[in-house]
Amino acid sequence: MPQKPLKFTDGSAYERFMGIWSRLAGNVFLDWLSPPPNLRWLDVGCGNGAFTEAVISHCKPRNIRGIDPSPEQIEFALKRNNASLGHFETGDAMNLPYENDTFDVASMALVLFFVPQPSQGVAEMRRVVVKGGTVTAYTWDLFGGGFPAHDLQDEMRALGYTPQLPPSAEASRMEVMKGLWRDGGLEDIKIQEIVVSRTFDGLDDYWDLTCLSPSVSASLEMMAVNDIDELKQRLKVRLPASDDGSITVSARANAIKGRVL
Repeated sequence: MPQKPLKFTDGSAYERFMGIWSRLAGNVFLDWLSPPPNLRWLDVGCGNGAFTEAVISHCKPRNIRGIDPSPEQIEFALKRNNASLGHFETGDAMNLPYENDTFDVASMALVLFFVPQPSQGVAEMRRVVVKGGTVTAYTWDLFGGGFPAHDLQDEMRALGYTPQLPPSAEASRMEVMKGLWRDGGLEDIKIQEIVVSRTFDGLDDYWDLTCLSPSVSASLEMMAVNDIDELKQRLKVRLPASDDGSITVSARANAIKGRVL
């Protein structure tokens, strides 16, 4: 069965699952970047504004723009408490609607592997960033077991199914990311591994929230009902609950940054 394109059309659902994961990883990522305040930021693939909000809280930017192809995600971002501090609009990561040398920092938070041509996305970020500025990104380590839904996907594979991955999944590999930054003409390239964890009330809570991920829900559509039941049983064994019934899941991301010279 051919895979359907992944679409993000529900900002609220995204917030309940990936928005929380995004902030957990994003906070560590921003601590690693340690940028000075009063910079001009661009959040490419801003989604529902979760990472944009983190930048505003942690980095005190002079201004920040968020751009994303999903009108529904942008609509959610505009309703955030600090939305007035940013500017959100729909647009294409491979054809950014900004002049050269407009920003001090351009970032992609959990986005690079969704860009059909990642090299073009990196080139566009470099174009709109001033000399001495930073082009940066982080992605879940999809092939190293870093995706927050890795446990579920791994058990799907054990049942003979192939989980749906983003269109440019290879760009999540650290070596591929380093190559994109080098080929994009960026200098002083640095990398970092980010590890975060999240506690769920129990397996039902983990299942309900994880299934809000478009990639997970699209994968589950391929499965027979009996196999979904078996998948849940496998997860119960794989993710044992603590004494209070909660379960804790870890995720890992690859981060990279480079300077425009």
